[in-house]
Amino acid sequence: MDNEKLIDLAAEAMENSYSPYSSFRVGAALLLKNGGVVTGCNIENSAYSPCICAERLAIFKAVSNSRKEFLKIAVVGGKNGEKADLCLPCGVCRQVMSEFCGGEFIILIRGQDGSVTEKSLQELFPLPFVFNK
Repeated sequence: MDNEKLIDLAAEAMENSYSPYSSFRVGAALLLKNGGVVTGCNIENSAYSPCICAERLAIFKAVSNSRKEFLKIAVVGGKNGEKADLCLPCGVCRQVMSEFCGGEFIILIRGQDGSVTEKSLQELFPLPFVFNK
């Protein structure tokens, strides 16, 4: 699947966002190695700590359905549904990505001008927490 299609799926997922507190809507589209796509959107709660980001929702949906091999994720978001120039995954999402995806995992971010920025997880999160068993 090309990057533009994945970005478009993330933008569609953004429409399902439940964000009455921040008004910052985010959608994500996670490309699996088998070619499938799992989407997610941010879901807020008035207590804040139960909130979940779009990226984590997509990853957790995939993992809960025994899908754990991922290629890349597209992230689109912005205030009141207007796409921000760069909507980057938060630190918690980057940590979750490091658990399931590895440093070569690709994050796609579409700018307001339509350009697509492609970053590896290693670039965005060079030193993840690792539990030493």
